[in-house]
Amino acid sequence: MTKKFDFNKGLTELEDIVKTMESGDLSLEDSLAYFSKGVELTKSCQSALNDASQKISKLTEQDGFVNEVPLDDS
Repeated sequence: MTKKFDFNKGLTELEDIVKTMESGDLSLEDSLAYFSKGVELTKSCQSALNDASQKISKLTEQDGFVNEVPLDDS
């Protein structure tokens, strides 16, 4: 059984990785390991966001709210 990805936990872990890498105290090997984990987490977070977006689109289509409006301030 596949364990469901926890977006908030993944994002927090990704932020911690960035802080650790920005400290500059890691060896090259450790930096590569953190970078690899960061790439993995980024992909998982992006996938979770895409899934949520698709679910929202499907739900709004079912309710007849098909007009999408950008969320930018301009």
